[in-house]
Amino acid sequence: MDLPFTQDAFFAVFGGYNQVVWPLIPLFYVLATASVAMLFRPSRGAALFIPSTLAAMWAVNGVGYHWMFFREINPAAALFAAVFVVQAMGLIVLPARIPSLRFAAGTEARPAIGLLLILFATVLYPLWGWTAGHGWPEMPAFGVAPCPTTIFTIGILLTGTWRVVRWLLIVPGLWAVVGGSAAIFLGVPQDSTLIVALVLLILFTVGLASGRGYARHSAVDAA
Repeated sequence: MDLPFTQDAFFAVFGGYNQVVWPLIPLFYVLATASVAMLFRPSRGAALFIPSTLAAMWAVNGVGYHWMFFREINPAAALFAAVFVVQAMGLIVLPARIPSLRFAAGTEARPAIGLLLILFATVLYPLWGWTAGHGWPEMPAFGVAPCPTTIFTIGILLTGTWRVVRWLLIVPGLWAVVGGSAAIFLGVPQDSTLIVALVLLILFTVGLASGRGYARHSAVDAA
């Protein structure tokens, strides 16, 4: 696969970008911590605060990273920027229009895996990057870099009301394909978790769809 930029140029973009936006990194960690705490006390307020936090991250990634920095070495970043902004808008609009949306931690497979992805994105992702030789400021950082943000987003959304969040998982799923390639072509091994997250999304989608179909057929048979 031929890329329009080199690995050195890719990390150099992160270096310049992180030096500009670094105050947002601790801010996003604070907002992420508050969001995770709210998973254990579900409420309507939490259902608005949590996606708003995600929306802020996606907007910063779209406008700040893709449009203002990454576009300098990759023309496709203009499209990425637009898609990320659309995702940010969806995270604001859809939860506001659907009062039944809730986010909650749980022991069921979907929210439990969601919590594991959250832990990975916030703690293990930067540690893995550090051991892989990605030091500051060239490392992809949580909240302001697309891949850890996407992993965190998938994790959070997996704890949400499925009939709502499944629509908000479309763009993260697509980015998992694009960003996951960085694990191979750009030497970012921690981004391989995007592929794992994508596979889990597919399994949950297929499994839940099959479950609904089975329930419908059972109801018809019982009648």
